[in-house]
Amino acid sequence: MSEPVRSRGQIRRLGLRSGDSVVARCRDFCRVAIADWAWPGAEGSGLTAEEREFAIEDVLLVVSEAVTNACIHAGGPTELVIRLVPTRVPETGAAGDLRIEVSDRSSRVPAFRPRGAPGQPGGNGLIVIDRLARAWGAVVTESGKSVWMELAAPVPEARRTLAPKARHGFDGASGAIPGDAPGPGGGAPGP
Repeated sequence: MSEPVRSRGQIRRLGLRSGDSVVARCRDFCRVAIADWAWPGAEGSGLTAEEREFAIEDVLLVVSEAVTNACIHAGGPTELVIRLVPTRVPETGAAGDLRIEVSDRSSRVPAFRPRGAPGQPGGNGLIVIDRLARAWGAVVTESGKSVWMELAAPVPEARRTLAPKARHGFDGASGAIPGDAPGPGGGAPGP
C-alpha cells in the first residue's frame, strides 16, 4: 500500500471487458484505491472504525450497482474511474470526496424504472445510487456514455451537531427537505 494522499487529488482508471467477474473486479479495484488513499479518513480523523467501514461499503455498493446496470442495460462497462477530490477543509482529517465514473458503449441515459412487482429482482439500482450518492448523472460521449456518482466523505459522529431546522431546510414533521426533488441525478449539477 502507498502512503495516504492528503494534499492533492488522485485518479485511478481500470479498463474493462465483459466477464463474469467484472463487478467483483471493480469492487476490488475501488477497495484498493480507497485503502491507499486512507478514505474516508485515517485513524485520528474522528471517524470510528464502524463509520469508516459503513462509508466504504456504501462506495462499494454504488460501484456494484453502476457496473451491474452497465452490464444489464448497456452491453457491459468499458472503463471505471475513481477520483479522490481533496477536501476543502483539511482540518477535518477527511481524505476528501470520491467521484466514480462507469463508462459503456450505449448512449442511452439511465432513468428510473417504474416499480415492478414486490419481491421481484431488479429496478432498484438507480434508487440505491440516488440514496447513497451526493449527486449523480450521465454524460453522453462519442463512444457511449459515462455515468458518474459523487460520494462525500462522512463527518465524524463527534463533530455532528443538531443544527437549527432552517440551516438544513429539514422539515422534521414530514421528513422532507424543501426543494429536494427526486429524479435522475437528484437534480444534481453536471460534471
